[in-house]
Amino acid sequence: MNYRYKDWPEWLASAEFVINNKIYSTTKVPLFIANYGRELRIGIDIRRKEKIEKIIEFAERMKKI
Repeated sequence: MNYRYKDWPEWLASAEFVINNKIYSTTKVPLFIANYGRELRIGIDIRRKEKIEKIIEFAERMKKI
């Protein structure tokens, strides 16, 4: 957001996603699971093995540099 807060509509969906996907200490589950009984899907599988391997390769390359 800019210092005048005129661009908040552009960030509203991202803020909603973060709030609904945060694990709360009282419920021990994200709000989305508490409300809908299922996990919030973001459209991609971020836990795929290929992506993790590429991230590890990238981290190793950065350590060498």
